[in-house]
Amino acid sequence: MQKRTKFGGTRSQAATSSPLQRWTIVVSAVLAVVLVAVAIITLQRPPPAPLDLQSGISLPQPRAVPEFALLDQHGRPLTRAALQGRWTLLFAGFTHCPDICPTTLTTLTALAERLQDEGRELQVLFLSLDPERDDPATLAPYLDYFNPDFIGATGDVAEIDALMAALGLAYIRVPTSADTYTIDHSTALALIDPRARVVAYFKPPLRDAALAEDLLPVLAGAR
Repeated sequence: MQKRTKFGGTRSQAATSSPLQRWTIVVSAVLAVVLVAVAIITLQRPPPAPLDLQSGISLPQPRAVPEFALLDQHGRPLTRAALQGRWTLLFAGFTHCPDICPTTLTTLTALAERLQDEGRELQVLFLSLDPERDDPATLAPYLDYFNPDFIGATGDVAEIDALMAALGLAYIRVPTSADTYTIDHSTALALIDPRARVVAYFKPPLRDAALAEDLLPVLAGAR
């Protein structure tokens, strides 16, 4: 016969929960409290402040760069992964550009030298908008002339169009005769953070000293 407990149930009814069940309940309760606390802290945490730039325009909300599949100047696959874990300054143009592109790349070369003198490195990515003429064999010597550490990108037109739209940059192919053309394009530089997000733009006139003044604190992690 089962004995009745003080509270009216049988002893077997009063001891229905095992130690394992009680431990599971405790762990679940603690986990729930932790998750609620994390959620509250996350909601109360202010969003990261835009970069304080003197020569650029900082975005109030970063613009995520989507996945893409291109080739670098050595014919190797180039994807979004190349933007992660480092700061990148992206410039879109083409090797047949008569003035803006070589001038900008010259400025970026001087910028890279200034940053290196301070022990800082910035990845420079040149996105070709002319894949018909800018194959890897053309891009490699072109970029080597300015800085062999610069990365070139070329590939399918649809991939380039999608990436440019995501970056907030524009370009258009302009016929100059029956069989030749030029390209009108955005001249801004897109600053991409280590999480592969556009966080700022630098627009002409571009000066390497002013760019370095803005970027050195960024690369140092001060802001």
